[in-house]
This record gives sequence, structure tokens and C-alpha cells, in this order.
Amino acid sequence: MTSAGWGTLPVEPVSQHYIVCGGNALAHRLIVELVEHYEVPVVVLVPDRAREHAPQIEQLPGVAAVVEYSSLTEEALRAVRVETARGIALVDGSDQENIHAALSAQEHNPDIRIVLRMFNQRLGENIERLLKNGAALSGSATAAPAFAAAALSRPNSVQVGDRFLHIAYDDDIDSGRICIVADQIDRQDLTRIRLLPEQEGDSAPFVRLASEFGDEGPVRRGGAVGGLGGAGGGGEGRGVPAQREPEPEETGGVAALQALPSEPPVRIAWARRLRWRLLDTLRYFTSARLRLVLITALAAVLMAFGLLWYLNRDFGWSLYVSLLDLAGAAQPDQPADAASGAGTGGLWQRVAQVVITFCGITFAPVATAVMVEVLGSGRRGQHRNPGAGTRDHVIVAGLGNVGTRVVAQLHGLGVPVVGLERDPQARGISAVRALGVPVVVDDGPLAEQLRRARLQHSRAVVAVSGDDATNLEAALEARAGRPDVRVVVRLFDDNFARHVYATLDNAASRSTSYLAAPAFAAALMGREVLGTLSVFRHVLLIAELRVEDGSGLIGMNRHDMEDPGGVRVVAVRLARSPHTYQWNYPDRTQALVPGDRIVVAATRSGLARLNTALASEE
Repeated sequence: MTSAGWGTLPVEPVSQHYIVCGGNALAHRLIVELVEHYEVPVVVLVPDRAREHAPQIEQLPGVAAVVEYSSLTEEALRAVRVETARGIALVDGSDQENIHAALSAQEHNPDIRIVLRMFNQRLGENIERLLKNGAALSGSATAAPAFAAAALSRPNSVQVGDRFLHIAYDDDIDSGRICIVADQIDRQDLTRIRLLPEQEGDSAPFVRLASEFGDEGPVRRGGAVGGLGGAGGGGEGRGVPAQREPEPEETGGVAALQALPSEPPVRIAWARRLRWRLLDTLRYFTSARLRLVLITALAAVLMAFGLLWYLNRDFGWSLYVSLLDLAGAAQPDQPADAASGAGTGGLWQRVAQVVITFCGITFAPVATAVMVEVLGSGRRGQHRNPGAGTRDHVIVAGLGNVGTRVVAQLHGLGVPVVGLERDPQARGISAVRALGVPVVVDDGPLAEQLRRARLQHSRAVVAVSGDDATNLEAALEARAGRPDVRVVVRLFDDNFARHVYATLDNAASRSTSYLAAPAFAAALMGREVLGTLSVFRHVLLIAELRVEDGSGLIGMNRHDMEDPGGVRVVAVRLARSPHTYQWNYPDRTQALVPGDRIVVAATRSGLARLNTALASEE
């Protein structure tokens, strides 16, 4: 049911509920996670019931009440009965508003679990110290790695210990796989995908190997003896053969969770990087006229130096004289020297020296003009435009929270990036400029903006504005300008996403809220999510659970925890060796004890079921 009007209380009293503050896309997805997967009562506090996703939120079954307040005031928190709530998620508004609301909620209810969305992660880490039971997450930071990885046509990864977990498909699966995470993959019908399909018992692979191959039979690539193989799985350390995953069904593709010792590097030849940097730096520090003067003067100096070298056949002496002339310190010939034959030795040599001297005179004022232009443009706040050396770059369209994070992620990997933004007041422009990334700011046609961003020389276009239609328009304009360019589109609507996969080649779509909401929901339930991995539009959570005194995990083993289609245990850190990750822990019957830690790969519903089971045990 919903509230009767602005600021009114729910018709029926609620308690032990969860509060979600916000009416944006992330709030919408988070509420779906809570009511569908965790099956908990949710009260929603929205700023306007007629805007953004608030109308759709009101239609969600399982929502106990929707209350409208324009801001997160004390009155608003009392209206949603924060004093009896189990948790509150603040996923809308500015960082300052969320911090104030979090501290107010803690004052009303010291035991409440608080999760707040913050763009400033450093500030969020400090705020967590002020909260007795809270976590600060960034939705854009959670989703940005997936967008960046999609732009580079490589899987995003989650770091666990000293390894990086990622999803590999079909022929890219190698002996480093941990487990099969999806099968029946049909790119034209993604509804057929099965996540974390049921695996065979531990003895089945050994029986099949013995019966099919004997002692000397070959092992097929697709059935390589698994665990982590060459990556060093936990089974090898115990002298136990690693598990072998069942062969994928013939219908559709297959995806596997793999481990790498480091993230795969972005392969760009150093010579190309150097050439791009030199060309771009020259364009950045000079205007077109100054570049013409510098290039002309440099060409004249080189020609004059070549003439001196040709006349004297002495490279060292020619370089010495040229440098002195360039600095204006050369000693001119006297008429008496020329008459006696003791001069420089000819008319052409004197001409060359005069040319070098006059070119040297031009360099000083040009260098001064360059510095004045650079300093003046910095004071005027002018945006750096893409240079002639900007090639094989990624164009990020939309410099909001997500776009800024994606730019920073790609820039950190050493990939050339160009930002594109229509709104000159967008908050991400200054942050992107601080990284030295060129920005195109224009509210004109997208085709013209993409041309200025050097679409013809780019490797990918990532459209991450807050509007699905705008992102799809950017992707289609990019394809119209260059049919083979890689496009990555931020889409909330699943219908849009299906059309992208079905009609566009070399394309991918991601949803920021879909990637971030599971992590926010798990954090609200007190579980630590290390990261999310994308299997097309589906999400797998990599979470680490700690076995504490009184926890429902005590006494459980892998058989108890693993759930086909829901949860797969990928690593264990035993209390006796807390710094060692035992991947694909082979002992499925050993009970967990306090101090143990387990790393699981789980679907959203699987982690919710595990959380519910643990909560009931506790």
C-alpha cells in the first residue's frame, strides 16, 4: 500500500523493515532486490512521487509504503519510522545530504544498519568510521570497471587476494578455470542462459577419465583437468587431483570463472604511444599559427645545418657553429678575414649562419607566447580539445558520475580517452580536465560532436549519460559515422538491451543500477561484496563471508552452502592459515569453524537465500 499523501504515515504500522531513500534508477533496482530476493518489508522515501522512477516503485509488489518528502529531514525519517527499522539505504541526493541523513538515522536508532551512496570514496571511508554499523558505497565506482572492460573487449575482473577473477567464454576458457558459471548461451536469445548450472559429484570426473581415456588417452581442451590448473589450485597443495568440470551441453555457449595472476594488460605498442604523445603535446601547447612558425623555423635551421655540414664535411664543427648561431653568440667574419681567406669559407656558409641566427631570434618570443597562451587558457577554464595524435582512443559520452569513473579507469590503464559532454556545467568536466584528458563540450548535433572527438580514429564509444534514448542515439550515430566501431551503451531498460544485442554487432550494454544494486542490497544485509562480474546482462556477485562466533556458518560445509543456480564456493581461507587462499577447496565435508573465511560466486537470489539462511540460524 502507499501513503495517503505528502508526508503522511503508512496506513499500517511497520517495524523491522528496511528503508530506501531515493526515487532514481539505483533505488528502483535496490527495492526490487530487497522485495524479490531477500523478501523483506521495504518503506520507500521519495522526493517526488510523480518523477523519475517513483511511479514504477509504487507499483512494485512487496513495498510496504511510499512516503514523499522533498528532503531528508528529521520529520521525513520519523515518517518512515526509522527508530524501528533494521536498515536504511541512502542512494539519492548529494554526499553531504546523505551524510547528514545517516548521522540523523543513527541518532534515532543506534543499532540500524546504514548504507549510503557516496561519489567521494575517500570521504566515504572516513564516514564509515563515524557509523557504528554502516558502509559507504559508490554505485558509479562499482559499475565503471564493467564499462571500461566492455569498451576494451575484455572481461572485467574482481581482485581476490593476489588473483583477479574474470569471466571467459567458449574458446577463451583455459586450464585456469575455477568453475562453469553459465551455459546454454545464445547471443540471439539471452533468456536461455543458465547461471551456475548444477555440477557433478566429485567422483564423476575421475570415473569418466578412467573409462574414456585409460592411462594414456588424451585429454580434450574443453575437458582439461580443472581446479585452477596451471594457476595453482588448492587441490594440488593437498596431493588431490583437481576437479574436472562437466562438458558443456552442445546447445549454446559456455562461460567459466577463471583466475589470473594480474589483470590482462592493454596492448598498445610503446612507439605508437610515444608518437601520439609527441603530436598531442605539440598541439596542446601551441595554436595553429604558432605551430606554423615553429615548424617553418625548425625546417630552416635543419636545412642550414645540412648546408654547413655539406660544405665543411665535419659534423661536430657544423653542430658547434649551428648551436652558437642559434643562441646568437656566433662571431661574424670581418672583411679583412674574407679577403685573406681566413673567414668561414664562402658565401653559402655565411647565408646558412644568418638563417640559423634569425631563426634562433624567433624561438625566444614564440616560447614566451606558448607559455602565455597555456597559462591564459588555464585561467579562462578552456577545455582541451582532442589533438591530431589522438588515435585508438575511447570516446566516453556523458561525464556524469559514471562517465567520470569510466574515464579515470581507462586513463589509469594507459588508454587514450576523449570526453564528450553537452552540458558545460557537468560536474565531471573539471575532474576529467584534471587528468589531462581532452573534452569536447557542445550542445550541437551528436554527429558533429563525435566528429570533433575523432570518431574515425577511435577504438570504442561508451555512451553513459543518464538517459537511455540519448545513449542509444549516441551509439547509432557512432555506428553511422563508423560502422566497425565498438559501442558500449548504458541502458536501464531491458528491452533496449535485448535489441542492442540482437541487432548490433561488436556491441555491449550495461546497466549501472543493475550492477550496483546487488552490492548495495548485500551491504544492507551486512555481507561484504568484493565486486560484481557481468555475464551479458546478468550479474554474479563475488562475496567473502567471515565465520564468527554465533554465526550460522559454523558447522556448515561446501555441501551445505553450495546451491545449483545460486551459490558456488570458489575459495576458502582457514583460520589456521588466514593469508592463504585455497582455491576450489577440495574437502567438501570439513565443517567451518570461527575464523574461517569463504569466497563465493553467487547470483543475486543465491546470495539472498544464503543470507536468509544465516540470519535464521543466527
